[in-house]
Amino acid sequence: MFHRLYARINRTRPWYRLPFLFGLFNLIALRDQLREENLTDTRTPDEPARTPGVTLDTCPYHERRFRTADGSYNDLSDPDMGRAGSRFARNVPLSEAWPAEGEALLTPSPREISRTLMRRDQFTPATSLNLLAAAWIQFQTHDWFAHGRDAGRHFDIALADDDEWFEKPMRVQHTLADHTRTDADAELPPTYINSQSHWWDASAIYGSSAQRRDEVRSHVDGKLVLKDGYLPLDPDTGVSLTGFSENWWVGLGLLHTLFTLEHNAICDALVRDHPEMTEDELFGTAQLINSALIAKIHTVEWTPAIIAHPVLKVAMRANWWGLAEEKLHRLFGRISKSEVISGIPGSTHDHHGAPYQLTEEFAAVYRLHPLLPDALEVRSLEDDALLDTMDFEEIILLNAQRVFTGDVKAEDLWYSFGRQHPGAVQLHNFPRWMQDLTLPDGTRLDLGAVDILRDRERGVPRYNQFRRLLHLKPAETFEELTDNPTWAQELREMYGDDIEHVDLQIGMHAETPPPGFGFSDTAFRVFILMASRRLKSDRFITDCYTEEYYTKTGMDWIADNDMRSILIRHYPGLATSLEGVDNAFAPWRSSASRSLSSAAASATA
Repeated sequence: MFHRLYARINRTRPWYRLPFLFGLFNLIALRDQLREENLTDTRTPDEPARTPGVTLDTCPYHERRFRTADGSYNDLSDPDMGRAGSRFARNVPLSEAWPAEGEALLTPSPREISRTLMRRDQFTPATSLNLLAAAWIQFQTHDWFAHGRDAGRHFDIALADDDEWFEKPMRVQHTLADHTRTDADAELPPTYINSQSHWWDASAIYGSSAQRRDEVRSHVDGKLVLKDGYLPLDPDTGVSLTGFSENWWVGLGLLHTLFTLEHNAICDALVRDHPEMTEDELFGTAQLINSALIAKIHTVEWTPAIIAHPVLKVAMRANWWGLAEEKLHRLFGRISKSEVISGIPGSTHDHHGAPYQLTEEFAAVYRLHPLLPDALEVRSLEDDALLDTMDFEEIILLNAQRVFTGDVKAEDLWYSFGRQHPGAVQLHNFPRWMQDLTLPDGTRLDLGAVDILRDRERGVPRYNQFRRLLHLKPAETFEELTDNPTWAQELREMYGDDIEHVDLQIGMHAETPPPGFGFSDTAFRVFILMASRRLKSDRFITDCYTEEYYTKTGMDWIADNDMRSILIRHYPGLATSLEGVDNAFAPWRSSASRSLSSAAASATA
């Protein structure tokens, strides 16, 4: 009845146009409906090679007590669930997950869509955010998912006569095929493998294999490897040594370094309070604390920053602390078993009828490349003076290391990220440098065209069908899809008169977002579902979110810290720029204004 009531209301008024409390309960109803109808398992039924389940009593100590390198044994009854090397699931029925074939796969041309609808004409900033918000979401997606590329197979994209791409046709490698399929999977649409652990376990820092985890550890007091305050160079890749370093750039380097420093600070606190812990126990406990802190920051800081809507601010805080809110939680702990009242951490885990896996649709809506600008403006923390303007080609991939080993101070880099705006997620704001990008292995690609092609290849429905399957009204006309008449005409010219052919990425970027939103309401439907699922399915955030696993030191560390406190702990010079800033992902205070205030005060004195 609850679902049906709001379904009727939403025919004329979306959740964000309702009064506050009605909007809040509308989101709860939507989440419950999505949990019931939009979690689709893709695993082979009754797979004989699946690892047998265990109990708390029969599970080996380290697998029970800590996060494993590959994510196995999070669910003890199904140890393979969510491990690295397992399949992506779906948020749509399997009947709707079949990819287009033949010409339909390449129509309209992904390259022409990239050139005419996506390419940045003039940088449009997202003025409510700083550039740290853009770096953060890539930091998180590297924790959550990655597909492999098949160097032996490629798509050929025909090019227009005036296209200056270096070769014709444009070649884009296929997504690496799922090597785990058997005859029992013949009725399934194509499936793909996640090379990362599906869990929110900070695997971008720690790695998703035992070998990589061993390489990033110092094996002293549970700490990770650092050299002179930075991550050491990985001789195999030419970039920093960390858990996952693909698509590396300065923004990722800053965040990986910060949370490596944070891990080591946690270890120092654990050594002080728990001298009886072994080196492995120190490492495992610090990873639990660090990864939970990252999940908290994403839930109650990053998400409300990029979705700056009053209902969402309360809803995301409720995911962590419940509607009872943080102050009551600090005083009394959980006052209810309900996740709505007392939050998800510490509640009972629940997969809601489907084994926990991240989904292809989840990966699709996190294609937020327009967030990145064309250049990094490096400013002085001391007086806000512009020290340098670095084109993105100078700060990505192998070039990032030169920035970290050069003359720019780390605090100046952090300050620069805190002051600069990212791009708005919309049409005509895709970075041009991403449309001709050469990877370290020599592969040259247009990421805009790749983004379009990947959704088609992986069977992610196009925009209108995606909306139907996520319980949203489809657009009947291009003018209904977007309130920008120029864009509506451009869409018509690209897709003819068939609005059903509009690609998901294009529709989401053309769509007018709700007030305060940094992205579309269409993308938000997947966030409503998966943001809480990443917490609710994880035993280390639910059943095992206790002092037995985290220690009292660890539980207090998570409760007492946020992005601001972490930044100030490791880079104390940032404190003044963060003074009065409620959210570290919002624009920071300018040091120029501080300098003027100090000068005025001195003159008056």
